[in-house]
Amino acid sequence: MKKTRVLVVDDSAFSRQTLRRMLDERADIEVTAVAFDGLDAIVKTLKYQPDMITLDLMMPNMDGFSFLRWLSTHRPIPVIVVSSLGDEKTLFRALEMGAMDFIVKPTNRASDKLNRIKEDLYKKIDSIKTASTLNLKRNIEHLKLARPAEKLTRRKKIFDAVLIGSSTGGPQAIQFILKNLPASFNLPILVSQHMPAGFTKTFAERLNSLVPFKVKEAEEAEPVLPGHVYISPGGRHMSLKRSGSSITIGLLPPSDDDKYTPSVDKLFESASEIYKNRAIGVILTGMGNDGLQGAKKLSDRGGYIIAESEESAVVFGMPREVIKAGLAKEIVKLEDIPSRIINLY
Repeated sequence: MKKTRVLVVDDSAFSRQTLRRMLDERADIEVTAVAFDGLDAIVKTLKYQPDMITLDLMMPNMDGFSFLRWLSTHRPIPVIVVSSLGDEKTLFRALEMGAMDFIVKPTNRASDKLNRIKEDLYKKIDSIKTASTLNLKRNIEHLKLARPAEKLTRRKKIFDAVLIGSSTGGPQAIQFILKNLPASFNLPILVSQHMPAGFTKTFAERLNSLVPFKVKEAEEAEPVLPGHVYISPGGRHMSLKRSGSSITIGLLPPSDDDKYTPSVDKLFESASEIYKNRAIGVILTGMGNDGLQGAKKLSDRGGYIIAESEESAVVFGMPREVIKAGLAKEIVKLEDIPSRIINLY
């Protein structure tokens, strides 16, 4: 069995020891080395050539951001940011610089509470094992060049909403799509991105400052308005319901059996009941099969499914399942998805 070789980078000796111990519990993971700052991480990366890195952001001498810049240029390797509470904005900056995903430490102090992240860390590592750092780097380069399309002069009036589902690599992909749509794009866009509670609001606020639409974290019972983007809150499932002549948002608590929260399936399933054949569903990068059942229901109702291609997906899991099931009307690389949505508009 080939082991996944991990470098742990953190300026806290307690965090380094705790992360090493929990990773050593997995027979398929080998912690090749630990590093105490970015400079030490460069040395250890060159010496041990790990398959993956866990990275703290706030460190002396050379911080995590400087290390990420060096890494993306010299040794592109999947990175999971393991950072403290209160660093929401810096986490999204790290994602835009090339980190694959993030985990939040439950406390800033040396505490056994850090062990709570173990299962989440295992899931992230399993997801990122199959991730493409090349695709992520290419997508980030495209993101830097993203510009809104020209103003639309006509609308086909075939569709009434756009649904987007994603996981690992999704924040960068969602930002790219929204930045490339014109300000005159007048359909509501509803997004289910796998992300923990407390971070989707910051994600929505960041997108709102970067794209030509109103982007917000979805709220219970608020109406779905044209030209608005709604991000499903972390820790809740977003659904849709009809209230008289309006369509409103419902937020559902997760059950013990739910594997993914927020769920792409639940968003797509509820949207299929409301919009039927008048919705575009886009399945982006991510591990697993969330979105498969929802895409099937939307497709059965006549909805139009676009799946991101393996050529650009950071993790070709969720789109692959939809493609294998024969549900995708189009299989498109990320850089072409905005133009396809515009053409359908």
